[in-house]
Amino acid sequence: MSKHIGFFGGTFDPPHIGHLILAGEAAFQFNLQRLLWVLTPDPPHKQENLITPLEHRLPMLESMIAHTPIFEISRLEIDRPGPHYTFDTVQLLKQEEPDAEIVLLIGGDSLADLSTWRFAPELITAVSKIGVMRRPSDFTTLAEIESKLPGLTKKIQFIDALLQPVSSSELRRRIKAGEMARYYLPPEVYEYIEKNNLYR
Repeated sequence: MSKHIGFFGGTFDPPHIGHLILAGEAAFQFNLQRLLWVLTPDPPHKQENLITPLEHRLPMLESMIAHTPIFEISRLEIDRPGPHYTFDTVQLLKQEEPDAEIVLLIGGDSLADLSTWRFAPELITAVSKIGVMRRPSDFTTLAEIESKLPGLTKKIQFIDALLQPVSSSELRRRIKAGEMARYYLPPEVYEYIEKNNLYR
């Protein structure tokens, strides 16, 4: 029986409860044996954004997922020079786990942009399924994306969750503005942010 491995890439800046809910629901709904959090040191599509250094994002993510045995941090991007494209990283994972079914986990915003990703058609072919967590504000139609990326629709499975929209960018804005952000973050992540005075 083949192993199902989730691939959840991101900057996780900061990691928050929305990430945990997506990962937890994906693990359950896809019957994953492992879920890899693929922390991206230097994402090609965010070159113009100021990203918190890896030495802060890595311990925040480690502390957040420590309680769940099937959650693991992947070093496939951390340990090699960039730029890092998801297709290349999935290929490396397939070399490590040739018999595994790879489930790519993305948000609805990433689904809308998928046709602009480097090697997008090859990526769709390389993975078994694409799990998508939709936010209420995502209006992208599958027909529109399918016209740009034929074969995508049959790979997609939407992930059901009890989730209000939470985004790292909005949490960074709230922390900087001194607004309420605490309960969108796991306690250990919130404490790390406070201790290290991040996002101020």
